[in-house]
Amino acid sequence: MNKSIEILKEVEQTNFEKGLPQKWSDFSTETVEKLKQNGLKVTAAESLTAGLFQATIASVPGASNVFDGGFVTYADEVKVQLLGMDPKLIEQYTVVSNPVAKAMAELSAKKLNADIGLGFTGVAGPDPLEGNPVGTVFIGACNRQNHQEVIKKFHFEGTRQAIRLKSVLCGFALIQEII
Repeated sequence: MNKSIEILKEVEQTNFEKGLPQKWSDFSTETVEKLKQNGLKVTAAESLTAGLFQATIASVPGASNVFDGGFVTYADEVKVQLLGMDPKLIEQYTVVSNPVAKAMAELSAKKLNADIGLGFTGVAGPDPLEGNPVGTVFIGACNRQNHQEVIKKFHFEGTRQAIRLKSVLCGFALIQEII
């Protein structure tokens, strides 16, 4: 089984309380290498992860070949201001939803002329949000080159940091799925 499929199947049941499990510690580096090999640029719009995905990419040597920048759009108004998201989309579906994750991915890629865009939205806790329990996460990924996209819903357990780490790891897995 390839690593991205393994991650997407196992991540919800895996304990991240002591950080990223060792067996997946090199996955961000592997993903950056695949992006380099394919000549692709990536960006993201992050809400619940608040920049953790982008910081993880930037920690990989050579990341500047595949990453120019991105967005931390924690508040709804910032999603509208920075990404140009239609506020009616948030009103209709709530911020923690499939359509919002998809729009975040697409709009971030378009704004920065990146090949791949990711959108992270969800509830890291400690309290539920808009009727969604803690651990509800939507991640959208779009590839503007091959027109592939995937939006996944997850139900993560653990602390805020564990939920954020799981989200970031899944973002890398989704990149590999659409390359």
